[in-house]
Amino acid sequence: MSWWIWVLVAFFLLTIEFFSTTMHIGFFAVGAFFVAMLVGAGVHIPLWGQLLTFAVTSVVALVFVRPFIVRKLGMNRNPIVDTMVGEEAVASAEIAVGALGKAELRGSTWNARNVGETTITTGQRCTVESVDGLVLQVRTQ
Repeated sequence: MSWWIWVLVAFFLLTIEFFSTTMHIGFFAVGAFFVAMLVGAGVHIPLWGQLLTFAVTSVVALVFVRPFIVRKLGMNRNPIVDTMVGEEAVASAEIAVGALGKAELRGSTWNARNVGETTITTGQRCTVESVDGLVLQVRTQ
């Protein structure tokens, strides 16, 4: 294949990477650019050799370079945007010790589990100890 076909393939893969933003497809574009440089420099490689070079270069870049780039760009962090721990919720109904009930927090009704030692009565304020999925772990103040 001609070098310019490999360049087109590389730009196509970069376009896909731009929309996916996962830092996976872009390394295959690196492999395509590498083969384009080899073919453009006059290295005569049969098609199967070009494809093999493309595959090996892409996978090596993906396996060894991607983790470094992901760390540098901070893509491996899961930031906590907001936490409800320590906030006050109001019980919508009585919640026995260890039982699941309903509590209102920030204008929304949540499932709430009483992790304290006493029963939470209707309308009583309770403190959010932790959040487990969509269930607030609450106890009396």
